[in-house]
Amino acid sequence: MYKLILKPFLFLLSPEKAHHLTVSLLQFTLKLPFLKSFFKNRYEIKHPKLEREVLGLQFKNPVGLAAGFDKDGKYFEAMSHLGFGFIEIGTVTPLAQDGNAKPRLFRLPQDNALINRMGFNNEGIENFVSRLKKSTPQVIIGGNIGKNKVTSNENAAADYTICFEALFPYVDYFVVNVSSPNTPNLRALQEKRPLTKLLQTIQSLNQAKKNPKPVLLKIAPDLNFEQLDDILEIIDSVKLAGIIATNTTISRKNLNTNHTNLDKIGNGGLSGQPLRQRSTEIIRYINEKTNGTLTIIGVGGINTPKDALDKINAGASLVQIYTGLIYEGPSLIRRINEAIIKKII
Repeated sequence: MYKLILKPFLFLLSPEKAHHLTVSLLQFTLKLPFLKSFFKNRYEIKHPKLEREVLGLQFKNPVGLAAGFDKDGKYFEAMSHLGFGFIEIGTVTPLAQDGNAKPRLFRLPQDNALINRMGFNNEGIENFVSRLKKSTPQVIIGGNIGKNKVTSNENAAADYTICFEALFPYVDYFVVNVSSPNTPNLRALQEKRPLTKLLQTIQSLNQAKKNPKPVLLKIAPDLNFEQLDDILEIIDSVKLAGIIATNTTISRKNLNTNHTNLDKIGNGGLSGQPLRQRSTEIIRYINEKTNGTLTIIGVGGINTPKDALDKINAGASLVQIYTGLIYEGPSLIRRINEAIIKKII
């Protein structure tokens, strides 16, 4: 139904309008009891082969929604009815910010991809937390935290600290996002010295808690293997719980979309199918380098069940989707879970 009816209509709208309309329709639909049951029966699968204990948490299945879809904690309750095993919300920053000027989200249908330069648009940590206080999530929730655009890299740790402390009672795990290409100089925080300082700050706060929570780092796919080695060394030294591989890429290699259209779109992070191979390559490298001891959440270019299985076989304990959901619809979640059951992974 999604690909035949809803998707063609949504693709007539701008990507941001389509996004807000889709989640609004879902929220409205779920207010009707019989349709709530319909969604549950259509998309949810419960099976022992899907259950995972990862990061000390019990996941009903290993398929999650990646950060960026629900930046403000508005939609996770509705999205949880689509069969996800976990949902990552954010990226949230201490202060509300508008993000970059519109248009800032673009479809590349020939590549099953998106380009975005959203710029951490969100309503700020205070509004974010106020919604979480009123909710009773039926799914594991991750909190993806970042810094405000106006905050210098020298003071970045303070922004991440504010978000960490405010969110701590309300999420199951944390993700430190230093890999978005859409906040100026943010990726410089992936360099050895600033990254060590930032992660040590967050981990010190975490370890001081009565019940520390898993903290993961989200990395860019554009890092070389030497940079990855440095990051893995830092992760080991600060005893981080895991890594999310990968965020969007600034690369435009091997795209079917013509260069004229790409030039019109301009800067931004590319997600979707073109990222599949590089993301999986990084997952495999990290898994081999750490002898399978580091928890990896695989994300990037999952458009089919096979794409998800490839990431799991490469070493990912869990996977996340976002762009694949836009192009394939919510049935992708169920199809991945069915494939996992058949392959007994």
